[in-house]
Amino acid sequence: MPDIVKNLKHLMKKTCLLTWLLCMMAAMSYAQDAIPCESFLIDDVKFTMVPVEGGTFMLGHDETTDDDFPADGPAHEVTVGNYYIGETLVTQALWTAVMGTNPSKFTSDGQLPVESVNVMNCRQFIAKLNELTGRQFRFLTEEEWEYAARGGKYSKGYKYAGGNDLEAVGWVYHNSGEQTHPVKQKAPNELGLYDMTGNVWEWTSSGFARYGKQPKLQPTDGGYRFVYRGGAYYTDDRFSPVYHRSHGQISDATSYIGLRLAMDFAQ
Repeated sequence: MPDIVKNLKHLMKKTCLLTWLLCMMAAMSYAQDAIPCESFLIDDVKFTMVPVEGGTFMLGHDETTDDDFPADGPAHEVTVGNYYIGETLVTQALWTAVMGTNPSKFTSDGQLPVESVNVMNCRQFIAKLNELTGRQFRFLTEEEWEYAARGGKYSKGYKYAGGNDLEAVGWVYHNSGEQTHPVKQKAPNELGLYDMTGNVWEWTSSGFARYGKQPKLQPTDGGYRFVYRGGAYYTDDRFSPVYHRSHGQISDATSYIGLRLAMDFAQ
């Protein structure tokens, strides 16, 4: 009988310890998940930045069919840190509030994504936004963009940002009417981000080169090609996967390229 009581007490201690450890792990996980979004207001135009907990993932995609693009691979392991990302594309309302003008082709609604902006225009916009807010917004890197599009640590392995049904998550060739649409009309991805597939491509700060090779930076960026991601209102399923990459020159400003903001965690 004493041995049974002794064993029961030992088991209870182990159970209590295990319960405590599980509670601590849950609390730590909750603390990470509870990092709040940050919202900003510029002349009554509100925009929200979503926190992304960094991690390691497979960037890119290996060629498996003739429809695959060689520059999308090979898939390789990449680690990104913590950062904030825009819940939506930069809208025309926000761009106009900051810059005073709207360069876009499609202008029927302020919630349409801004487009017809090149890398230099976007740099000017970010610099002015930083002055107005006292914060340090920036471009996303290509790696940060793909990690977020895949859903970060919540990724379910979807082909497109938010699901495997392309038209449910993005404005693309088959459903867009060949024009942009207001943000937040399609299903978000696992991080609550909208329009990372379709609507307009998104400039990044990354220079384009095949994976494993360094892009060559030219004086004043002339001729330097920057990566943009996500597909647009005119693209089909071949150009829409989260791993697909395209690129343009610093001066390219077309109705199918826009911008999504990034911001570092406060130090």
